[in-house]
Amino acid sequence: MDGRQGVDTFFERRITYPDFSARDRFARLVGLDDQKARLTKILGLLITPAGLESWARKHHPQMNGLLATVLRRPPLVVLAGDVGSGKTELAETVGDAVARQEDIDVTLLPLSLSTRGQGRVGEMTQLVSSAFDYAIAEASKLKGSNGKARGGIILLVDEADALAQSRENAQMHHEDRAGVNAFIRGVDRIANAGLPAAVIMCTNRLGALDPAVKRRAADILAFGRPDEAQRRMLLSGALGEIGFSATDIERIVAATGPRAGQDYGFTFSDVVQRLLPSIVLDAYPTAAVRPQRALEVAMQMIPTSPFQERTA
Repeated sequence: MDGRQGVDTFFERRITYPDFSARDRFARLVGLDDQKARLTKILGLLITPAGLESWARKHHPQMNGLLATVLRRPPLVVLAGDVGSGKTELAETVGDAVARQEDIDVTLLPLSLSTRGQGRVGEMTQLVSSAFDYAIAEASKLKGSNGKARGGIILLVDEADALAQSRENAQMHHEDRAGVNAFIRGVDRIANAGLPAAVIMCTNRLGALDPAVKRRAADILAFGRPDEAQRRMLLSGALGEIGFSATDIERIVAATGPRAGQDYGFTFSDVVQRLLPSIVLDAYPTAAVRPQRALEVAMQMIPTSPFQERTA
């Protein structure tokens, strides 16, 4: 298998950071400061542990066992939460923040859903194993002899419950079980080799993931719908640019929250990808955007329904 075939077969694309576009997208993820900071720090330590070792020597020179415990964490992070909550956007752009923080190039390999194969015996297992083979081979080239990596690899698995669903499900097909086993082996191979690589999994159905996968996660970051303060952050910058007052913005903040008979508000993507463009396009090309009309647009818009996780 040549490198080009590997990328085309197993990965949707290949992105190398630093990247200005990813930096801008990452910056626009307002209201997710905690998740952004935690994920950047975790991935930085998983890919380049030399930084933590230097910190320990400076601040806690006697820290040995605890340092080893932190460094032994499996190279896996799970992003779990509601639809439209920013999980995938963060996963696709955090590599830029890690690259700038660690001063290295980082490559993102988003695993294609076609990796599940067509259900033929052994196909899914072979595809998952080969995808990890490629990622591991790339990461091996970047491993430094002094502990400082020359670069890093991030393997992204979106809609992870489609690939790593629980093997405890009695109706699960044997081939799917084998695929989950292959995925777990891949994560363990990265960990055991101490490679500058990490795996990010995104899922709307945390409960559907295999327990062994969740146990291997260095962290599970939770994502929810934006609360009032977060919606205010999302709306203030954009609507302030076109002259909306604080009172105008507060009305739209309220309109994008829970309503009578509906206990959920707008998702992040509802606000950024649907509402704000709709407000602009409603006025274009003949009139200016008016606060009262923007409020009406918000009131007419139906937020995305929450994902209902079903248990087997």
